[in-house]
Amino acid sequence: MSAAVDGLMDPLDRRLVLATQAGLPLVARPYHQLAEQLGVSPEEVMERLARMLDSGVIRRIGAVPNHYAIGYTANGMSVWDVPEERIDELGAVVGALDFVTHCYHRPRKLPEWPYTLFAMVHGSSRAEVLVKVEQIAELLGADCRAYDVLFSTRILKKTGLRIGA
Repeated sequence: MSAAVDGLMDPLDRRLVLATQAGLPLVARPYHQLAEQLGVSPEEVMERLARMLDSGVIRRIGAVPNHYAIGYTANGMSVWDVPEERIDELGAVVGALDFVTHCYHRPRKLPEWPYTLFAMVHGSSRAEVLVKVEQIAELLGADCRAYDVLFSTRILKKTGLRIGA
């Protein structure tokens, strides 16, 4: 059974990616349904997905909730100027907070843009988001040289890279 090697996919890997790129089936046992659809065992589906994750062919398997539908109507991307040499450590701490849904490193563009750490925070109001952002600022302490919050003004369609059939 060959699978993802050096970024290449065999035909079954490709069919599996095509079958899942718009989302997993919304059933109790999605890997079993995919296995039936592809004519393989559920174990093979899970092994192939794990191997593609490990090799970097796919980046993640995760839920993408509609935050507005579940009551989070205020969405703020907090941006942080923190020391570059501590970015991984600080990012791991911020990313572990239960109210942070995305946390990542981006290059700064001085002098206009000093921020390198980005963390998405959701809340039912802007005030709630700002309270959570203050918690991050307290957590970062002296490593926080500056920060800002960029609030969403509209919903953007969230989709990743897609491969064609």
